[in-house]
Amino acid sequence: MNIANKIDDFVRPSKESETLLINQISLLRSNNKEEVFKFGFGQSPFPVPKQISESLAKSAYRKEYMSVQGHEPLRKAIAKLHNNLEGKNWQHENIIIGSGSKILIFSVMAAFEKAEVLLPAPSWVSYEPQAKLIGHPCHWIETSFSDRWRLTPKALDEYCKQRTDPSLPLLLVLNYPNNPTGQTFDENEIKALAKVMKKHKIIVIADEIYSLLKFDKHQYSIADYYPEGCIVSSGLSKWCGAGGWRLGFVYVPPQLGEKLFKAIIGVASETYSCAPSPIQVAATTAYSDEKNAKDFLAKQIELLLRVNNFCHMALNKAGIKVHTGEGGFYLFPDFSNFKQKLEQRNIFSSSELTATLMDETGVALLPGSAFGMPESSLTARLAYVDFDGSQIDKVQNPDFEQMKKGINKLCSWVSEL
Repeated sequence: MNIANKIDDFVRPSKESETLLINQISLLRSNNKEEVFKFGFGQSPFPVPKQISESLAKSAYRKEYMSVQGHEPLRKAIAKLHNNLEGKNWQHENIIIGSGSKILIFSVMAAFEKAEVLLPAPSWVSYEPQAKLIGHPCHWIETSFSDRWRLTPKALDEYCKQRTDPSLPLLLVLNYPNNPTGQTFDENEIKALAKVMKKHKIIVIADEIYSLLKFDKHQYSIADYYPEGCIVSSGLSKWCGAGGWRLGFVYVPPQLGEKLFKAIIGVASETYSCAPSPIQVAATTAYSDEKNAKDFLAKQIELLLRVNNFCHMALNKAGIKVHTGEGGFYLFPDFSNFKQKLEQRNIFSSSELTATLMDETGVALLPGSAFGMPESSLTARLAYVDFDGSQIDKVQNPDFEQMKKGINKLCSWVSEL
């Protein structure tokens, strides 16, 4: 018996993140000179602002380990910017910096020896695998197109009432504006959800990584109405176009106690140690310059809204059910209107649908099943980011021809079913 045969039965079942995988498949197709429309990977198309990149270059000599909690000037800058732009009431002492919000969400989950993780379907691809890696049971609450794919207070309340072990901490991971749907909550919806959360003492991990890219009006937060039970995560990757820099943070309210805060720090210290020092210094520049941040955000939102509107109108015109995005850069098209025609082509699932689309049109989408939807849902995530974000200063005359060509190919394919 070789060593692989001896250990295979004990290796944890796992798979590569589907968002990262679709990016590799798209790149491979592009490298092979095959046409591809990169709507599968949700990476910001915009370049990191020059002054922030220059700050990183100047900080390259910083090689020291910073504190596990994070660079204090950065924590102060984060608190100030979010307090001013979003009306938060944060203190920097309650912020933890990490190598992306992804590892920090994992660290929060891992801080509990036992807990139940609850997710609305659809939700981002990594929440469930993270819960399983830690050993927490993970359950889903279905949402619907008619509810704009949003968790309802009624569904949440009904789930909590039927829990077999209500003594176990319930961790609800709620992302808004949402990946994969692009939807978010208005003030009344947030208030109603917060009421149920208080009733059942739910601990909410509010993933607000897209909150600064909300398209209109104020982005309301669970933390506005349930601050004592809401941990907020965010970071640089979306609003600053710096996904690969891996810089995130969580705000842990003091009401959850010092023991939990120290436990999260403990997980962080035994995993990533600290976020890279040069990145933390450059991030301090990003969060400290409120005027440039607001200007950069306004330009991004104007461009993203234009692309969103084009995609939404084209897909709806083609008969594909889809809600317009409210923030971030995602749509969640539902192809159920074409169920019979798709079945005639032996397409019965979201993964079969997206695989066929890639093969026949070069349009890369992620299947709804990657986000917790049933295979039979015929839904998919469309990330409308396949355009040159360096044109951000040409808001009046942007070039979205690649986006338009891909969307038109998708719509034509549907019309020819």
